[in-house]
Amino acid sequence: MPELPEVETTRRGLAPLVEGRRIAAIAIRQRQLRWPVPRTVDGIAGQAVTALERRAKWLVWRLESGSLLWHLGMSGSFRGWEAPPEPGRHDHVDLQIENGHLIRFTDPRRFGALLWGGDDPLSHPRLAGLGPEPLGDAFDGEWLWRLSRGRRASVKLFIMDAKTVVGVGNIYASEALFAAGIHPRRPAGRISRTRYDLLADTIRRTLSDAIEVGGTSLRDFTVGDGTPGYFGQSLQVYGRAGAACPGCGRAIRREIIGQRSTFFCPDCQR
Repeated sequence: MPELPEVETTRRGLAPLVEGRRIAAIAIRQRQLRWPVPRTVDGIAGQAVTALERRAKWLVWRLESGSLLWHLGMSGSFRGWEAPPEPGRHDHVDLQIENGHLIRFTDPRRFGALLWGGDDPLSHPRLAGLGPEPLGDAFDGEWLWRLSRGRRASVKLFIMDAKTVVGVGNIYASEALFAAGIHPRRPAGRISRTRYDLLADTIRRTLSDAIEVGGTSLRDFTVGDGTPGYFGQSLQVYGRAGAACPGCGRAIRREIIGQRSTFFCPDCQR
């Protein structure tokens, strides 16, 4: 599933193509995505896109009146075409931008979503109640430490909870915990403030580095120009079970935590 860096990479790729431009037409060929596409979306032709933002893993298309909320799901991607080919069976939505590109949303597994966000998209039920952005000022070690008091759940599940912080998915949780030297099974409530300061910094740095190089090379993910991301080339532990730890040389271990594969070094992470 595309994680926060992939979604932010997509936003940065699309923004120059749509911000400040009018939507000339919309074609919805498949309404049955993760949730049915509401009929309200059909009426956006003629509106300008005033801003393209990201909240957690959602893309927020702010319009002159109302907004679109778009989620990539497991396999969604956008392409911008000047001369688009005929749509394929998985090409579900086209947005024709006035005097510009055709933006096409493709989603083979149909776990993505296109919803109507209204005039206050951040209050939409899918976005309301989410935790702070990991790259924003509201997220730091103090926040993690206060929220974790009394928590018995593993620290990995704690930081993957969108009410704790948004956008820290399975891959980047493993990477950030390795960088901070924290064992993924350690109870969240038994980690010191000092170690949470370090973890907050490694989460921020891991995600920022991934954004700069275009996101992880997930099989089904492409960025705005259709090219895959390349952060997968620099992963330290994720997907490397049995390989030598870059810190101590011991074999990286894989375990299942919360039904997700988790990769860590048993020596470097405590």
